Amino acid sequence: MTPAQPVILGEMPSLSKLYVNAAAQAARRRLLGTHDGTALPAESHEVRGVTVDVGNLTAYQHLIGETASDVLPAGFIHALAFPLAMSVMNRDDFPLPLLGMIHLRNSVEQRSPVLFTDALDVTAHVENLRGHRAGTQVDVVSEVRRAGLADTCWRGVSTYLAKGVFLPGIDKPSPAPVRADFKAPDPTAQWQLGVDTGRAYAAVSGDFNPIHLSVLSAKALGMRRSIAHGMYLASRALADVGAVRGDSFTWDVDFEAPVFLPCRVALDISSAEGTSGAWERSDFAAWNPRSGRRHFSGSVAVL
Repeated sequence: MTPAQPVILGEMPSLSKLYVNAAAQAARRRLLGTHDGTALPAESHEVRGVTVDVGNLTAYQHLIGETASDVLPAGFIHALAFPLAMSVMNRDDFPLPLLGMIHLRNSVEQRSPVLFTDALDVTAHVENLRGHRAGTQVDVVSEVRRAGLADTCWRGVSTYLAKGVFLPGIDKPSPAPVRADFKAPDPTAQWQLGVDTGRAYAAVSGDFNPIHLSVLSAKALGMRRSIAHGMYLASRALADVGAVRGDSFTWDVDFEAPVFLPCRVALDISSAEGTSGAWERSDFAAWNPRSGRRHFSGSVAVL
């Protein structure tokens, strides 16, 4: 695949401005007709020399339950790169509507620790536009390097679904195999999530998507109540696993059902040792303890 050509931005984009622009773009498309292109932008977006605010990092660690450390949590790096990923999906030549996109899965490779004192070069691009039984999906790839260096420290692939959007020339895949019924195990933890959970995570991540902020703003976008950010949930699960993970690891999450606020979430974490007796992998799953419906599942494994 031809490498994406970089568009160098002077600073990290404002998420609030991106959401406003996405709303205006959606209105234009409703008025003028849907975007009929099927090609993804060839350019990546890049910001160089990004630095971390230590106060924001501390607030994030406290909210998620991460141990205070000079090392950036993998979920914090996702949040750091997220505005750049959003800016690529906000382009006029991006063929899918940004508002209403559903986060299906996330896959991260943490290849080496990143310190809060490191200046970072961050890039994002989109790839792998393809059909889904419920619409069209796309991968958003973010990469983080130490400023001026070539080696990638952190790489994340977020898969999003534009539900109900079927682009011409993009074939729908065959029906997905039926998943085995989920039988909730005895939980290893339970989280009590308040109605303000979305606002609290927005304050440390910058992601003020209205579906996460209040009942009223969520209802305006068709949700019955506000929902927790998927990456808040995934990052909190990673923090619960964190005591046994190494410096280099993979972190994969599949999102299945939204978490409506307020609520309780049950979590199970199971760890496996390798042939050397050292920890190599943890699997986790979270579900609604009343209905037994699974919200998300994933794994953390040593690279």
